[in-house]
Amino acid sequence: MKHCEDIPVSAADDRIRDQLENGRTSLGIELGSTRIKACLVGEDPADVIAVGSAAWENEYVDRTWTYSLDAVESGLRAAYADLVADVERRYGVQPATFGAIGVSGMMHGYLAFDADGELLVPFRTWRNTSTGAAAAELTELFGVNIPLRWSIAHLHQAVRDREAHVPRVHAITTLAGYVHERLTGRRVLGVGDASGMFPIDPVTRDYDAALVARYDELIARSPLSRPLAELLPEVRVAGQPAGELTPEGAAWLDPTGRLRPGIPMCPPEGDAGTGMVATNSVAPRTGNVSAGTSIFAMVVLERPLPRVHEEIDLVTTPAGDLVAMVHCNNGASELAAWAEVFGRFAAASGSPADSDAVFATLLTEALSGEPDAGGVLAYNHLAGEPIVGLAEGRPLVVRTPGSRLTLANLMRAQVYGVFATLSIGMRILAEEGAALDEMYAHGGIFRTAGVAQRFLAGALGAPVTVAETASEGGAWGIAVLASYLSEAGRIDLDGYLRERVFADAAFATAAPDAGDVAGYADYLQRYRAGIAAEAAAAAAL
Repeated sequence: MKHCEDIPVSAADDRIRDQLENGRTSLGIELGSTRIKACLVGEDPADVIAVGSAAWENEYVDRTWTYSLDAVESGLRAAYADLVADVERRYGVQPATFGAIGVSGMMHGYLAFDADGELLVPFRTWRNTSTGAAAAELTELFGVNIPLRWSIAHLHQAVRDREAHVPRVHAITTLAGYVHERLTGRRVLGVGDASGMFPIDPVTRDYDAALVARYDELIARSPLSRPLAELLPEVRVAGQPAGELTPEGAAWLDPTGRLRPGIPMCPPEGDAGTGMVATNSVAPRTGNVSAGTSIFAMVVLERPLPRVHEEIDLVTTPAGDLVAMVHCNNGASELAAWAEVFGRFAAASGSPADSDAVFATLLTEALSGEPDAGGVLAYNHLAGEPIVGLAEGRPLVVRTPGSRLTLANLMRAQVYGVFATLSIGMRILAEEGAALDEMYAHGGIFRTAGVAQRFLAGALGAPVTVAETASEGGAWGIAVLASYLSEAGRIDLDGYLRERVFADAAFATAAPDAGDVAGYADYLQRYRAGIAAEAAAAAAL
């Protein structure tokens, strides 16, 4: 993958400027949990020619994790403006159009609107775990695992609780679906994002019609006034058109008035789907791990799993192929908090360092830690974590008097803590015989070469590959899906990625180290036993 800073501007100027001025580029925007990122690629989707971003944070209001729609709007505009400024700084061009645009965002959650398009209750994000009763009832009804964070679980919990807004629900969608509708006027979702709302039939690549009918029968006497099919967005697979940027949408994203309407838009996708694209893992027997505020692993299945597991979600690739997903609500946020502490210590001692340098130093130090982290345990649960049975999280560092507390062991324990809950779910998937030839990883934690990648290989007992796109993530992935719009008629998504996007990509693979595998197994055994301490802390504090 060729980044814009890797190409001498004198050599690239004319070629890129021509693409920019004539709209032969593809724009991807992803709303992540802490940053909204924009990524612009050229005619070659492996060429990143400009980037932009804006920071934002979820809020915990009335015991609900949420983002306001005002924050969505302001954050999108800021990220887009930052990208435009990057284009102008590099190439002296202010882009007014693109060949295609795509939007992606955090999956799941609950955005419910009335017939006038007004939000009925604050956005309930994937981090909320208040849907246990609804998820359990629907899992039994459907014979399919319905996780707490899925949109249908949120809707049904509101129905069960007879919330006042339920009779007025006219439509529900995801974060990416909401933004896409604001830009195009179309209530559409990519199949991967839709698969986090309601189960998908892998044959029709649409909502499972039999389960939709079963749900309608269940809530026939409830206050919900519309059948489920009318509440859910339409489903599209990768490469299918999903509308065009409207004049209203262009003005909403770019209040300067420079951006022109009429730009084709690909189906909006979830961060799981864009992670699969960004790691070239949309074919059966491939998988990927995405690490950020949450962490999840995806394995593209050759056949359905034989049994239902509450730790395993069944979702799809952006092309609609069945995927087993292990999703954990808590990823690298606690590690980042520790990095901030040590960064502040460095500044207070007169040796300030930027956040990337702090992370690199701490992660590199972890390499010299003992394979089992010296008896130190780190729990990263800021929010509830269903896989380990926690309704609420309480981050902890736990050790016995005989443990060996060193900086290296502490940091190895923190990195292990990022992967621990994930590895519990992955062990279940392995027991079900899900075949996996390649596991790719991406996310900021993998930017420090050879550390988190090595520890993840030890945690999974399998080789882990990181591409040079590892830190680009979903914004680049959705830009690639946007570029695929014009090619879908001649090639499938897997072929497009292999032939057009990753043909010349550089990869680094870490095989599991036997010492790491054994040490991590000891760590995980103690970790699982110690979860009771965290549950006690959650009950007491």
